[in-house]
Amino acid sequence: MSTLVAVNGHASPKAPVRSDLKAFYEEHGYVIVPDALTHAEVEELREETTRLCRGELGEIKGVFPAEPGESDDDVLRQYLCIHFPHKLSPVMKHYLAQATMVDVLTQIIGPNVKCMQSMLFIKAAGKPGQAWHQDEYFIPTRDRSLTGGWIAMDDATVENGCLWVIPGSHKHGILWPQRQHEDRRFDCAGEAIYFPYTDDDAIPVEVPAGAIVFFNGYLLHRSLPNRAKAGYRRVLVNHYMSAESLLPWRVPGEGAHMAIADYRDVELIAGRDPYSWKGLTDLAKPFVRPSGEGGCSKDGKK
Repeated sequence: MSTLVAVNGHASPKAPVRSDLKAFYEEHGYVIVPDALTHAEVEELREETTRLCRGELGEIKGVFPAEPGESDDDVLRQYLCIHFPHKLSPVMKHYLAQATMVDVLTQIIGPNVKCMQSMLFIKAAGKPGQAWHQDEYFIPTRDRSLTGGWIAMDDATVENGCLWVIPGSHKHGILWPQRQHEDRRFDCAGEAIYFPYTDDDAIPVEVPAGAIVFFNGYLLHRSLPNRAKAGYRRVLVNHYMSAESLLPWRVPGEGAHMAIADYRDVELIAGRDPYSWKGLTDLAKPFVRPSGEGGCSKDGKK
């Protein structure tokens, strides 16, 4: 185990030097690169976020074009999360393969890496967080290689709803079951249960704007609401995996075999694609995630 340091009263593993990234990631299930993006790159992502929320880049299910004279702040506060922004935005697509992102992913996953999803969190003051969950519960890989790349567009703090992780919780290799919840602190996504940890085992991942947090698909993590008086906790989080693995993300058609199911709406961001002979598809469309404000029904919708 790495040396522990105090972060706002919580024990937090000391950040590794770059040469130790893979070892730190394998031990703790996550790793932080604090200086991954420049100020100009962060500002570019913020501006593109506003354009997406104003409806300037094309149709997003759940986004309504901004009215003339409607302020950027009024527009941004309407949305918690937009899925697949890279489908409309060349800027967001560029950051799937940002230089530091590729450098670290090829260290912790391998030389051949593909991306299947992007999510843009705006999370204005007062917006909810997400309950404990594992990303691989939602996006299954054949080799447990799923990795999140979480780009901070604002300083992420305990006050504005940073990530919390349970270090080492990925090592079980178990996908814990989920249930629907009625906790108003969180959005409509499910909540993991029956895992052998408590909230006291969690640490906050407070990072500056421009940092990237990488985390394992089996790592238990959550975020709490943005309790700041104003402002945002904007994040672009992309999901990656080894290109060697099939991606059984969608149930195959009648007569097909789940063992060879392979979702092909992906972007190769490093190396080669061993399955390039299958071609690619264009299935995912951008949409807004229900925020869960005011409560969720049993089907997970407002």
